[in-house]
Amino acid sequence: MSLKPPFTLATAQQKVKVAQALWNTRDPHRVVTAYTPNSIWRNRTSFFTGHPAIVQFLQLKWAKEKNYLLRKELFAFQHNKIAVQFWYEYQDAMDEMKWKRCYGIEHWTYDSEGKMEKRMMSANDLLLGKNGDGEGRWFEGLSPDEVDDIAISEEHF
Repeated sequence: MSLKPPFTLATAQQKVKVAQALWNTRDPHRVVTAYTPNSIWRNRTSFFTGHPAIVQFLQLKWAKEKNYLLRKELFAFQHNKIAVQFWYEYQDAMDEMKWKRCYGIEHWTYDSEGKMEKRMMSANDLLLGKNGDGEGRWFEGLSPDEVDDIAISEEHF
């Protein structure tokens, strides 16, 4: 099955799960291979372009976000575009290793070869448990291969 545009429901869903698995490696040099050399990114309030900037951003991200575990779900798709909702939990190395969960939306645009040429991300973080002790974590004790086993629904929002 080709993961190049135009996407079908099946290929869009597969593209999302491939991205989830790749990001859960927390390896910037592996993650960057999914993007065009001049990929344009917005991540919260950061704007940058190209592989070197992406690698640098991800290195800083995962230096801060320890024990990171991510889940992505398809939200919508059309031709060469995919929108996802995501959640990830991490311990914040810049905030006394407090547990947090990030909720967000991403909009992706792909080139004809299936590489992401634009990634726009908006997200918010929530402290987990009393003083960030991690109480209420969804992904506690799970491996990246098990993250899809947790049912996430509107009651979690």
